[in-house]
Amino acid sequence: MQELRDAGVMLRLIYEAMKRKGVDVEAIFNRLGVDESYVYSDKLRTPHSAQVYIWQALEEVSGDPDIGLHLGQLLPAYKGQVLEYLFLSSPTFGEGLRRAQNYQRLLSDAANMEFIMEGDHACLVLDAASEEVSRLRHFNECFVQGVITFFRSVTDDSFYPSRVEFEHERERGQEHVAEVLGCEVAFGATENRLYFPVSLLAHASPHAEPELLDLHERFASEQIARLERKDIVGQVERIVAELLDSGEVTLDAVAERLGIKPRTLRTRLTEAETSFNQVLADFRYRLARQLLATTDESIDEIVYLTGFSEPSTFYRAFKRWSNMTPIEYRKNAQGKDAMVEAM
Repeated sequence: MQELRDAGVMLRLIYEAMKRKGVDVEAIFNRLGVDESYVYSDKLRTPHSAQVYIWQALEEVSGDPDIGLHLGQLLPAYKGQVLEYLFLSSPTFGEGLRRAQNYQRLLSDAANMEFIMEGDHACLVLDAASEEVSRLRHFNECFVQGVITFFRSVTDDSFYPSRVEFEHERERGQEHVAEVLGCEVAFGATENRLYFPVSLLAHASPHAEPELLDLHERFASEQIARLERKDIVGQVERIVAELLDSGEVTLDAVAERLGIKPRTLRTRLTEAETSFNQVLADFRYRLARQLLATTDESIDEIVYLTGFSEPSTFYRAFKRWSNMTPIEYRKNAQGKDAMVEAM
């Protein structure tokens, strides 16, 4: 089963909003076990399930019970990505929306955006594959504002919502949400929905260009194909996690579990621009950071849990990865919540 991941641009937009709001970014990063260089990593994709940990950390550090709603107000527009180019080069907003649906995986593996018509209103169903995340108040309220900001950007500020329905419940502050979004808002719905006047679908793009549109669609298709090639990495990581404490973490053992030949696995990882040794090293490093930051396990036990045969080998590897010894890393991170999933 493929692990659902979000494009790194989602985390980057939230990061920019955090800085605008004056949130203690360093404290958030310490809890998540990452830093700014991670946020701006090339081709970054983060686990969709990590949204729960991100928003929990944000609420606790900021002390703002409506942090998702308030960060949503400060989100920069989603720009410079192929999905934006698809909208701008399409003849109308409706055409751009239709095309973007075909490539929503570029934004998130967990996104399931369905477009429907209801009388004088169009509706975008914003469904997250994870039920836990789909009912996450902070994520929903921030994400909907991000979508609205993006739609305004590609329609020269012509887009506006007429109604928003949220799957999550709210005991208080409903009026504040409606005020921020500028439209009628409902809570406890069966799914997250963004309504807007159907007339906006005909909004013409001044940047429409058939040749560029064709080029952007080809580029989007190539990016989807690249993501599909990288799916094998997640599959390998899951099997590595299962085999790690057995000491039998080899390419041959993983290939056998996948039901393919070792040579085929090696080829598929090469196509994903990585190697088995790199995937294994990255996984061990992430696991070691998590254990050092969030548990009191002894170093000897962590050596075993990360699949190393000798403490000295583990020490050398960790120093190479982090430029710190395991003990130094633990001193820096202890008492701070690291993300349960090594992002």
